[in-house]
Amino acid sequence: MKRSAYLINISRGALIDEAALGNALRAGTIAGAGLDVTTEDPIPKESPLWNLPNTIITPHIAVESVKLSDSVVDFWCENVRRFAENEPLLGVMNRKAGY
Repeated sequence: MKRSAYLINISRGALIDEAALGNALRAGTIAGAGLDVTTEDPIPKESPLWNLPNTIITPHIAVESVKLSDSVVDFWCENVRRFAENEPLLGVMNRKAGY
């Protein structure tokens, strides 16, 4: 992958070697990752992927639906734009509070 590439996985967690992905993200070998699925679901609190600033982890919610509301699509598009522009994301989880 190019250094400017973003790996997006909404398929199956086992498709990705998470240790190698973590190494690549830390080294800057790739620009970032968006993970909706991980090898272990849900992803453990101890996973080093949580602490990578160039990684977005979602709780296995990537779905295809004709009923998906425009507001959800707008939310994700805005967050992708914000991520690309290194701006604060909307709806960020407070890990200390647990939500």
